[in-house]
Amino acid sequence: MEKLANVHPGEILKLEFLEPLGITAYRLSKDLKIPQTRVSEIIKGYRSIIVDTALRLK
Repeated sequence: MEKLANVHPGEILKLEFLEPLGITAYRLSKDLKIPQTRVSEIIKGYRSIIVDTALRLK
């Protein structure tokens, strides 16, 4: 049985939501009222999604 590679939540955010909807990381950060660096780091896989960010994405 072949194992699947781990997928970072930032990759899902980017590929399943931001790109299809045409939303930039900057726009998302302004709409959620969080720092743009946090969104960029999540998308790049450098940072995990904390509870505060997850609730804002809900």
